[in-house]
Amino acid sequence: MLKRTLALACGLALVSAPALAENDDLVIKSSPHGVTETLDRLSDVVEENGATVFARIDHAAGASAIDEDLAPMEVLIFGNPQMGTPLIQENPEVGLDLPVRVLAWEDSSGNTRVAYLEAEELADRYDIDEDLEAVQNMEQALDKLTGAAISE
Repeated sequence: MLKRTLALACGLALVSAPALAENDDLVIKSSPHGVTETLDRLSDVVEENGATVFARIDHAAGASAIDEDLAPMEVLIFGNPQMGTPLIQENPEVGLDLPVRVLAWEDSSGNTRVAYLEAEELADRYDIDEDLEAVQNMEQALDKLTGAAISE
């Protein structure tokens, strides 16, 4: 948990990074669209590609519910059993990080950022071979899906 918290903090510190930035755990991209539109687009492309959207969490709405302010920030949770099952077969504990989560937030400059855990980091975390086809497929799928969501 501490590692994930630190990774997120490090990732958020990269908000002034170029269109695609990476730290040890996260892939962070810039979106020309607002947070809600970015995740609407991601949700659409996820479903168009045969995956399932399981949940969407609006952190800003949660903050507002307790009379606190938070810049727009949402998480989309989605998955595809064809991609996730081989990883869970390798190590059932990976189910703690699946289905996949993609975070979109508005940084202090008003820019929208999108972040997700790198598939190879997920493999490392659960002692799964990074060269496993399922890991490579997940990495490519996340790049493709988020790329479509942030396209002009």
